[in-house]
Amino acid sequence: MRDGSRFTRLLHRFTATDDELEAEELRDQVTAAGAKPVDACSDRESVRVAGTIRSVTIRSRAGSPSLEAEVYDGSGTLTVVFLGRRRIVGIETGRSVAVYGRLTFHESRPTMFNPRYEFLSAEAGVG
Repeated sequence: MRDGSRFTRLLHRFTATDDELEAEELRDQVTAAGAKPVDACSDRESVRVAGTIRSVTIRSRAGSPSLEAEVYDGSGTLTVVFLGRRRIVGIETGRSVAVYGRLTFHESRPTMFNPRYEFLSAEAGVG
């Protein structure tokens, strides 16, 4: 039975796309870092999510600037919004980050407004 599962894993590694393999690896790292996967989060739940920043955008909300970052954890993407900010040092594409806060669904997307955050190093296992 164990050989069958090894064979299945080996076969999967050869047939999966690079994106699928990277997503699986990132999901494993996020779980090891003690974070909850985005696809397992519920509306209005206080959570810790970790992943890699895929994009950073400045938008206007109600006449004030806001910095938005998309954090990808291998299971899904979380939009993180910092209201009243145009820039935050370290919030940049490719950076590994953990965010803490109340998750909500804004325009059907998982979103966190003004979360606490910390940057993760390569030793932390994410990114």
